[in-house]
Amino acid sequence: MHNQILGSQGEQAAAEFLQQHGYVICARNFRVPVGEIDIIAKAGEVLAFVEVKTRHGSRYGTPAQAVNYHKQQKIIQTAKWYLRQNHLEDRCFCRFDVLEVYALPGNKWQVRHLPGAFES
Repeated sequence: MHNQILGSQGEQAAAEFLQQHGYVICARNFRVPVGEIDIIAKAGEVLAFVEVKTRHGSRYGTPAQAVNYHKQQKIIQTAKWYLRQNHLEDRCFCRFDVLEVYALPGNKWQVRHLPGAFES
């Protein structure tokens, strides 16, 4: 499976997982000049900026390990942009999550949610 297709399907599986767990999806693939955030979702008073990493396995490390310091900084800057655009600065509790999505045989998905995976 091509990586772009795998990533897109993984993001869809992640969004469905979040919705099944009570999150409301506010935005998907939010892009600005400084970067992109895969999913922005709200659960209660928490606004979660979610990075989705999809893999076939953990042969080369876990998906979350791919969210290195540089990637975290881009996500944080993009989140600040989102908050400014939506006039939400200092108006909500924000969190940075990672969703590890594993593609399994038979077009099935295993999702591991890491709430608060990193901080700004």
